[in-house]
Amino acid sequence: MNVYVMVDMEGVSGICRVSQVMQGQPDYDKSRKYITWDVNSCVKGCFDGGAKRVLVRDAHCTGFNLLWDELDPRAEYIQGDSGTERMPGLDSFDGMILLGYHAMAGTSSAVLEHTMSSAGWQHFWLNGAKAGEIAIDAGIAGDHNVPVIMVSGDDKACAEARRLLRGVVTAEVKKGLSREGAILLAKDKAHMLIAECAAAAVRNFGNVKPLRIRRPVKMRLELVSKSKVPGERDNLKVINGRTYEVTGPDVEKALKLL
Repeated sequence: MNVYVMVDMEGVSGICRVSQVMQGQPDYDKSRKYITWDVNSCVKGCFDGGAKRVLVRDAHCTGFNLLWDELDPRAEYIQGDSGTERMPGLDSFDGMILLGYHAMAGTSSAVLEHTMSSAGWQHFWLNGAKAGEIAIDAGIAGDHNVPVIMVSGDDKACAEARRLLRGVVTAEVKKGLSREGAILLAKDKAHMLIAECAAAAVRNFGNVKPLRIRRPVKMRLELVSKSKVPGERDNLKVINGRTYEVTGPDVEKALKLL
């Protein structure tokens, strides 16, 4: 089995503040160790569970967060700009893990909750249902017939994943108290949980189905600021001064229209 791991930063163990996930902030450099440790724990679990190949995509911000010289050598890694595809090479994989993910924008007491851009995006809907990055990336994976087999993050992100993805394994590494506060698992306990969940997810992958998003795919976005709605174009419908809709043939193509 081949496993594709998308790793974000807000849901990584040990992280609960904005200053930890933003380049140039005083806590960011230490957080690069935290995300690397979580990735290594996940990679270990995947291989323990029987994976033959693991590819990790650094998907937070610019994609330069992982410490390359400290990564598990058994896996492959994508860092930096991934080009025209959000998940390059996905068609050759059997299952996906969303590691270090966070709850959708507006989720109460969720650690660093947002959807795609905390500065630009207020709310987001996928085919009429409120959604976040877990749904977006699971939907892109589903378009390639790849199921999401595991999600890690806080308790709110894990609950969101379970509502959306039947049979998914979740690794709850913290409980959200506020946007910048959490009850954190200790380092070793969090890493053991991630490894155990990844191994279980790989062993169980045949029981999880890909998320199928009804096509054509309609996305509605409410922006934080007024007067930022794009001008009129094909497949775009303006709702009001800060909200618009796009329609695309699949999830990734619709996302590119926003």
